[in-house]
Amino acid sequence: MTLTINNDQKAAATSGRKLTATTKTSISKDGKWKTYHAVPYLMQYIPPGKDKGTFFARVFVKGKVKGKGVVKRASLHTTVFTVAKDRLPLKVAELRKPAEPAPELGTFAEARTAYLADIAVNHALSDQTKAYWNWRVAALLKSWPELDGMKLADITVKACRNWGEKFAAKFDETNFNNTLSAFRSILKRGGLGKDETRNPAFALSRLGVKPKELILPEPKQFEKLVLTIACAGGGQSRDCADLVEFLAYSGCRISEARLVAWQDVNFSRGELKIHSAKRSLTSSAANIRFVPIIPPMRRLLERLASQQPNAMPTDRICVLSECEKSLTNACKKLGIARLTHHSCRHFFASVCIEAGVDIPTVSRWLGHLDGGVLAMRIYGHLRRTHSQDMAAKVTFGQTLPENVVPMIAAGNE
Repeated sequence: MTLTINNDQKAAATSGRKLTATTKTSISKDGKWKTYHAVPYLMQYIPPGKDKGTFFARVFVKGKVKGKGVVKRASLHTTVFTVAKDRLPLKVAELRKPAEPAPELGTFAEARTAYLADIAVNHALSDQTKAYWNWRVAALLKSWPELDGMKLADITVKACRNWGEKFAAKFDETNFNNTLSAFRSILKRGGLGKDETRNPAFALSRLGVKPKELILPEPKQFEKLVLTIACAGGGQSRDCADLVEFLAYSGCRISEARLVAWQDVNFSRGELKIHSAKRSLTSSAANIRFVPIIPPMRRLLERLASQQPNAMPTDRICVLSECEKSLTNACKKLGIARLTHHSCRHFFASVCIEAGVDIPTVSRWLGHLDGGVLAMRIYGHLRRTHSQDMAAKVTFGQTLPENVVPMIAAGNE
């Protein structure tokens, strides 16, 4: 015969604290509840006709008025005395924990207004970051128009999940995650707490952000791209092409390229001074970085300088602030993958790495502060042509010098 022992029984068997016949107990008038004198707050519910039952924790919680209070009781989910004693302290502490206060603000609109007001006066956030969180809130309201008029207490987990499913189907992972973060923060600002026990937005899980495949032009394709933009026939076509070249030869973000003036160019030292756009106001890192003037950048700067003989030191190098439409049209005309302002930054990094510049150095040129971790993740897989060139060098020792003729095995003449 096989004897089956459950986990609670195992715990009781291995514990030194046993229920003995001398343990004093009391039975309630209805005969259903047993109280153990030696163990305060412990009770056992014994159904009629049974000799044992589930243990419970029972505490009296005082109210605001003297002498008034309430009795709280919760199951310990075991029928074994020693296991119940183990679980009792945590359950008692849980029962005595004060109830969470009611939401401070009545409607989502009130909580949203307070949240955005907090962001507006947060001195540690840049104007760009403040604008971004306003955009995320606007996206949330556009995707859930009824939300602003809802009371916080009426926002359910089911409603949040319905919104999340629709939003995730329409937007990418980053937009979803950041919009969800704003949603959680608004509910928290309204008094719903920071976990899913009270804040229904925490029932939604963040999505994993998959790295996008970089599809970048070959150097010859880039030359054709610049020429196509310059010869497009628009009044500012040449200026658009100059901006594309500047982005590709410096690795700047578009917001950084807008700030580069002639006083930031040091031809003698071969350096460009870049004002970093992604520096937190609380960061102690420098707000500027220096990028070497590579040969194509030098040619570009010398040409622009000759075209602007009366330029002041504070004048911007690039006349235009953006060229996205021109980039898109030129890519369509050439039949290559669409490039953006930020793609030019990737192009710069890829060309530098393929030229033999180590990733930590390229990372510093890009303004990263992680020593190359992000750059390694983004540029670990370079363009296919370069990858194939590198693969051709992997021979496993099978490549023979040109002046060596392999011997023919006997019988294979």
